[in-house]
Amino acid sequence: MRIGFVSTRLAGVDGVSLETAKLAQVLEGMGHESFYCAGELSVDSPPGQLTPAMHFTHPDAKALHDAAFGTPHGSRELTRRIYQQADFLRSELERFVSDYSIDLIVPQNACAIPMNIALGVAIHDFVARTRIPTICHNHDFYWERERFLTNGIQDILDMAFPPNLETVRHLVINTPMQRQLYARRGIQADYLPNVFDFATPPPALDEYAASFRAELGLSAEDVIILQPTRIARRKAIEKAVELVRKLDDPRLILLITGYEGDEPGGYGAWLREEADRAGIRYRFIADYVSDQRGEGDGHRVYSLWDIYPHATLITYPSTYEGFGNAFIEALYFGQPVVVHTYAMYLSDIKPAGVQAVEFTHDLTPEVLAQVRDLLDNPAKRQAVAKHNYEVCQTHFSYEKLADVLETVLGRF
Repeated sequence: MRIGFVSTRLAGVDGVSLETAKLAQVLEGMGHESFYCAGELSVDSPPGQLTPAMHFTHPDAKALHDAAFGTPHGSRELTRRIYQQADFLRSELERFVSDYSIDLIVPQNACAIPMNIALGVAIHDFVARTRIPTICHNHDFYWERERFLTNGIQDILDMAFPPNLETVRHLVINTPMQRQLYARRGIQADYLPNVFDFATPPPALDEYAASFRAELGLSAEDVIILQPTRIARRKAIEKAVELVRKLDDPRLILLITGYEGDEPGGYGAWLREEADRAGIRYRFIADYVSDQRGEGDGHRVYSLWDIYPHATLITYPSTYEGFGNAFIEALYFGQPVVVHTYAMYLSDIKPAGVQAVEFTHDLTPEVLAQVRDLLDNPAKRQAVAKHNYEVCQTHFSYEKLADVLETVLGRF
């Protein structure tokens, strides 16, 4: 089949874009062709259609978002504007499906979280009218985010986020989402965790990746603690700062790879103040990190895969995650992880047998002792890495992804 992926953004290192690329790769291995349609595409994306109005930062999308949320009162005018924009986006979807002879579409989170309200409505209307086979890959539902709960468009959310239509099948990235979707909407979904190609070992450091430390002015003796996520409040990166402060080891430097700007608020500025007050060594290195290698403002730019091998420990202190793409990525590269016991870790990752240094809210002396033991014991780090890799080969691999896709596609 010719399969069309549709989203607000399919570029960069956010979880939705990364998981979409994995689905496309596995589907192509199964004999299908993949095409993209989104408000942002990367230079190495599959063939497709760039539609800027699909992006959640587009002025029209942002205006509708800001008018719809934060108030319990809707209006006829707001509804009219949403459907007017949805009509335009539906015509763009029709053009994409026609131009690329698409047989099946896969909305990537666009029908789960209303970052672009009109896009979700457009997908619902397009699928209802054409009855095109559709697999909604849902990463975050709106009811899981506080900022979407007060709104003036509940009728639209109930209709389109996500759609309950005869030709639509649903994938969710954790089992609590699976249960909640059925309880709230009566929709049955298949569970598809975040995955990596564990059948293929991670690449060794080449000359380009080996230059990372020198590019940042770090020595071979510096011990890198890596926070490989976006800068967002729910990532609770201040706990990584607190960990480095409490470890009180001059060898340590905290590197924060992610960018900020997807969510409102001044979390990034506050986090820098916290790190300064803590007196730790740290760097925000978003300017050095992209989804592919390149050149920045007078310096090299690296992929996350270039950076992981330089780290000794990964911090993952999030209070909430849909699953944990960066967590599984760290295990792929054989890195030990310090993790806050967020819900999906407890429901789907830990029960698989993964070993990690866990904390719940507080970084206790016991937690610090476990971290110090890992930092100073390469043999133990290696044993944990081997165990976790074997667990992931069974539960979080491309083979797992292929099995789920075969099941869902078979229902059409």
